[in-house]
Amino acid sequence: MYRIAICDDEEQQRKRVRQMLLALSVKTGIDFEVEEFESGEQLIAHYVEWEASFHILILDIKMNGWNGIQTARKLREMKRYHEQIVFLTSYAEYMLESFDVVTFQYLLKPIETEVFEARMLKLCRYIEEREKEILIIKSAYEEIVLPQEDIIAIEAAKSLTVKSRLKITTVNAVYDSKGLISSYASVLKDSKFLQIHRSILINLHRVHKFSGSKVVMSNGMELPIGRSKIKEVKDTCTKYMIMRAE
Repeated sequence: MYRIAICDDEEQQRKRVRQMLLALSVKTGIDFEVEEFESGEQLIAHYVEWEASFHILILDIKMNGWNGIQTARKLREMKRYHEQIVFLTSYAEYMLESFDVVTFQYLLKPIETEVFEARMLKLCRYIEEREKEILIIKSAYEEIVLPQEDIIAIEAAKSLTVKSRLKITTVNAVYDSKGLISSYASVLKDSKFLQIHRSILINLHRVHKFSGSKVVMSNGMELPIGRSKIKEVKDTCTKYMIMRAE
């Protein structure tokens, strides 16, 4: 079952999205549990009060009070990184702005049923595959299973006492481990990870923006890009963002 929140200040629009989800459920057998919210403020209040979580958030960009992008930013500030966000918009210029809140999809109004269904099915497949992807790391005392989706960066850390020490930063914690960046780069080469420096591997899904020769990740950490890799890294990140939006 996929939990979905529809946030739109127009009742008719919420009703239409709910009906399309119901029709898709009947057609495919996929179960959707849907909740509706009239504003971004109401949605965030629901998170605060109930510590609720959704697989997918469908947010209208143009709303009274907080708009969709502001609402999404509030959500990310609460460290809610797992929720996949779909923006509904009549304004194509908002698409680039939406990248910094890690948007999975956007839909232009008026919404076409076929396009909506295709995007929702793609999202469901993405979430299903994401939950299968794990990485097992060794700490000093135990093996830890991490969802790849949660990893922000893997860095080689200098240490006078531990050889091949690694720092693995996730959305929830930072772990010390042992190993080689090259080994992790090889294991994760077919995934959404990119080596941006001889000692740094990042999760493309967690890129927030670029700042000169550094990349800023979703948690605010700034990581240097190797001088010879700047163009490659920026091109790869841009292609990844475009691919996710298609």
